[in-house]
Amino acid sequence: MDKDIEVSVFSATSKTIILRWTRYSGASSYKITIAPEATPNIPSGFAHFGANTVMGSINAPSTNTLYVIKVEALDSSQVTLSNVTLKSKTAPEAIDPIQTVKPKDSTTLMVGFTEMTNQASHYIIRVQNSNGYFTEAVVRSSPAEIPSLQPYTDYTLSIIAVNGVGRSQPSLPVKAKTVLPPPQLNTSSPSNDSIVVSWDPVSHAVGYSLAVHKLGSDDNIMLNSTDTNVTVSGLEAGSLYIIRGYAWDSEGRQGEASLYINQTTRPPAPASVNVSVVMTNDMAGLSVSWDLEQQVYGSIHYHVTGDRNQQCNSTSSPCTISPAACGEIHTIQVTASNEAGPSYPSEVFIVFPCPPESLAVTETEAGNCSLTWNAVPHADEYKAFIKTDNGSEEACNTTDNTCDFPCHCGYTYLMSVFAFNQAGSSPPGQLLNYTTLPCCPEDVVVSLVTTDTLEITWAAARGAELYETRATHSSEVILCNDTAPVCALSDLRCDRPYTVVVTPCNEISGCNHACQPHTKDTAPCMPMDLTVNRKNSTCVTVSWTANNRAATYTVSALAQDSMRTCTTTANSCDITDLPCGSTYEVSTTANSTAGQSLPSYSVALETVPCCPAHLTVDQVTQAMTNITWSHARGAESFITSLTSSRGHDRCHTQDSHCLMGCITCGTNYSVSMEAFSRTGLKVNCSYRGFSSSACCPSGVKLYRMANNSLRVYWRSSGSNHNYTADMFGSNANYTCTPLPGENSCDMGNIQCGDVYHVMVAPLTPEGNKVQFCPQRLYSVGCSGSNVGMVVYRGKRSVD
Repeated sequence: MDKDIEVSVFSATSKTIILRWTRYSGASSYKITIAPEATPNIPSGFAHFGANTVMGSINAPSTNTLYVIKVEALDSSQVTLSNVTLKSKTAPEAIDPIQTVKPKDSTTLMVGFTEMTNQASHYIIRVQNSNGYFTEAVVRSSPAEIPSLQPYTDYTLSIIAVNGVGRSQPSLPVKAKTVLPPPQLNTSSPSNDSIVVSWDPVSHAVGYSLAVHKLGSDDNIMLNSTDTNVTVSGLEAGSLYIIRGYAWDSEGRQGEASLYINQTTRPPAPASVNVSVVMTNDMAGLSVSWDLEQQVYGSIHYHVTGDRNQQCNSTSSPCTISPAACGEIHTIQVTASNEAGPSYPSEVFIVFPCPPESLAVTETEAGNCSLTWNAVPHADEYKAFIKTDNGSEEACNTTDNTCDFPCHCGYTYLMSVFAFNQAGSSPPGQLLNYTTLPCCPEDVVVSLVTTDTLEITWAAARGAELYETRATHSSEVILCNDTAPVCALSDLRCDRPYTVVVTPCNEISGCNHACQPHTKDTAPCMPMDLTVNRKNSTCVTVSWTANNRAATYTVSALAQDSMRTCTTTANSCDITDLPCGSTYEVSTTANSTAGQSLPSYSVALETVPCCPAHLTVDQVTQAMTNITWSHARGAESFITSLTSSRGHDRCHTQDSHCLMGCITCGTNYSVSMEAFSRTGLKVNCSYRGFSSSACCPSGVKLYRMANNSLRVYWRSSGSNHNYTADMFGSNANYTCTPLPGENSCDMGNIQCGDVYHVMVAPLTPEGNKVQFCPQRLYSVGCSGSNVGMVVYRGKRSVD
C-alpha cells in the first residue's frame, strides 16, 4: 500500500499561499481546497493541477489569516487516492510608509516606523541608491539602525512586514541622506601652554568646529575654522585636554563628531633646582634635586645633563650625575618631559672643593696630637675625622688647616680631612694612619715557679704585638720574646735578686722603653753534703753545707707513716723523739722570702727495732714452755731467754713464738729478749718474770676405806703447795681437795665395780689446776654392795 502524499508550504504572501507536494502513483491530477480556520467546512477557494505538477499556489481572500488547506491526489475518474490537510497563515498586509529617518553618524541611519502588533514577527527595511546599492536589513522593532552606509550619500528606504510564513508588500519609499564623516584629528603640544590640532580635509565640508575641555575643570573652549590646522594657546602646563571636532556641509548639517583625542601640554620647567656633592665608591657625583609639580597630569620624566656629557634620568627628585671633578665649574640643566615632549630646561652652576693633601701628625706632648694639611681653593671650612681602631670616632670642624686631638698609647688612628663649601663636601682624599707606642703592661706578676725559673704574667697591653721580657743581675741578662702575655725565664742562679722589665713592641711604632721594672729574688740554693750522726736511739744530729744570704733550713725525716722535722738558721739540727722500728729519708731544704730551695740529696736513717709490746710464757709440760709475743716494728729476728738460779735457756728465731725445754718446776725465771733489725740494730727488751708450776706429786696411791670411801695419797715436792685429786669413772666422777700442806684426801659414796682414772695435780697461785700431771688407773671391785678390792692397773699420761 502506497503511503499518503506529502505536502508542505513553500511560501506565502498577504493574498497567496504556495504549496509543494510529492508525486503520488496513479494520480492524474491534484486538487487544492482552502477554507478559513474559523469555518473549515466552508471553502473559500480551490485550484486544480495536472499529474506532472508538484508545486502550486492558491489565492487567499484575507491577509494575516490562518487557513485550513486540503491537498488531494485524484485518479482519472476524479476519485481521491490520497489527501493531506494542513494549516498555513497568509502574510501581513502592506505596512505604512517609514515615518522618520535620522542620521546617527556618517554611516548609520535611524529609522522610525509604525509596528504591526500581533501581525508581524519582524520587519525588513529595504535600502537602495542610484549607484546600484541594494540591501535588506532585518529589524525587530522601531526605531532601528541601518549601519554600513556611505557618508554623505542619498538613499531610498521602504519597509516590509514579515510573519512566520511570508512577507507583506513593500511600503511606499522615503528618501534620506547620511551626514559628513568625522575629521581625523592629529594633536601635539609645541610648548607648555599650547596645543596644535590638524586634520585632513573632509570632502563636501564647508567648515569645522573644535571642542577643547580641560580634565578636572569646567573650562571649555569652542573654536570654528575653515582651515584644517588650529593652534589652541593660553593653556596650563602639564594638563590633560580632551579635544573633539566635526565638519559642516553646505546644507548647514553637522557631520559626525570625531573620537575624543587626549592631549597633554608639556610640563613646566623644573623649579628650585639644587645641586650637592655626593660620594659613591669614592667617586664624586652631583646630586641634583628640584621641586616636583604636584598639579601636573600623568607621569613626568626628568633628564639631568652636565656640561661634561654626564646625564641621568629619573621620575622623581633627586638624580645623580657622575663623575664630577673637584675645583671646576659645572653647568647643569634639568628638563621635565611627559608624553607631549620636554619642558624648557632649568640651568644652575656649581663648583666644589678638592680634598686637602699633605696630611701630617705631630705628637705635641704625651697624649696630645696635632693634625695639619694644606689649604684648598674654594673651601669655606674643613672637617677632620679621627677614627680609632677601637671603633670610636671624633670630628673636628675648623676654618683653619690644623686640628688638635687627644691620642693615647696603643691605638692606631685613621685620619681624613674633607673640604666644604655651599655645594657640599670634597671627595675623599688622603687617609693617614698613625700608630702610637704600645702601652706598658699592667698587672705584672713575677712568680717563682721553680727554684731557677721565674714566670712573669701581665695583662695584654693595648697596641703590643710582641713582648720583650728581660731579667738582669749584675752582668747576667736573660731574655724572652713572645707574643703571649706570659713568659718563663729559667736557668737562673739561686739566691740572687733579678730586675725584670716587660717591654711592649709593635712593628709600626717600635718598643716602649719607659715601662716600670720589677725586682724578684730566686729561691735559696740547695743544701749540700748532708750527714746524719746518731746521738741515741731517739735522736740524731743532721748537718750540711750551704751558702745562702738569709735562709731558714728545715730538716725532714720522712717515714712511711710519720715525719719528724727540725728548723734552724744554722747548718745543723737535731731530730728528736724518733720512734723505734722506723726507716726515714732525711733531707734538708732552705727557705727564704723568695721561696724554697730544692731539697738536698736524702740520707737513709734507721732507728732501733721496737720491743714486742706483749710476751706470754705458757707452761706446756712440767719441763717445757711455749713463749709467744706480739709484732715488733722493725724487728727481723729475736733471741728470747729464761734465766734462774738453777740455770737458763734461750731460743733464736724469726717467728713470733718458740718452744723452750729443760725448765725446772717450781722455779722463778726472769724473761728477756733481744730484737734485731734487718741491718743488725739491736734493742734489749725485759718482761715480767715467769714462775714454773709446782712439781707434780709422785707415789700416788688409792686405798679402800670404810663406808664405801677411798683415800688418795701422794708425795709432794713441798709442804706449802695446794693440790686437788680427781677420780673419773664411766658412771661417776669424784674430787677432793686437802688442806694446804696435806698429802691425802678422802672421797665418799664411791660406786664400786668401775675403773677409775686418778690424777693429783698442784694448783697455781690463781687456783687453777695444772693439766699436765700423769694419771693412774685403778679398778674398784664390789664386796656385796660395798667397795671391795682396789687394784692398780697402770699409769697413763694426760690426754
